[in-house]
Amino acid sequence: MKQQRICYAALAKEKYAMKTAIPEDAYPLMTRACMIDASRQAAENALMDQTFFPVDAQTYAQFLAVLDRPPAGEAYERLIRAPKPWALSTGG
Repeated sequence: MKQQRICYAALAKEKYAMKTAIPEDAYPLMTRACMIDASRQAAENALMDQTFFPVDAQTYAQFLAVLDRPPAGEAYERLIRAPKPWALSTGG
């Protein structure tokens, strides 16, 4: 019987239990379910890693104004003028 990975996060004993309880043709469904669960967990972790800063309405309005301003300055101009990697010749 060909071995397939069901879920990278599953422990060996959990994999054995799943393999003995689930027909082989259901493995792709289990793999998909595991990937969906892993994606959900990764998204949840990313959100939990964010930090919340409580601020008053005036400070928040100032923060939004800074975000809405177009970028400017010497460093930004250098970045815009820099050669783009996708525009460089490969020499071949």
